[in-house]
Amino acid sequence: MLIQILGTGCAKCAKLTELAEQAARQVGGDYLLEKVTDIGQITAMGVMVTPAMVVDGRLRCSGTVPTLPQLIALLEEAKS
Repeated sequence: MLIQILGTGCAKCAKLTELAEQAARQVGGDYLLEKVTDIGQITAMGVMVTPAMVVDGRLRCSGTVPTLPQLIALLEEAKS
């Protein structure tokens, strides 16, 4: 599973990265966490509001930092 955190490095982006890592560990399985900070790449992915999370090429959240239980549910859904 490829988890991409999109954002320029603000506090919310850091928090989403931290929570996504925790969620991925709890969900289990192989994953790669990648931070995308380039505005050109972010907008090319169709994201206009950060922080955002893309899992295996699909936008899962944007403009907010979901709770850990919400992130676990998003990753479990993406895994199936």
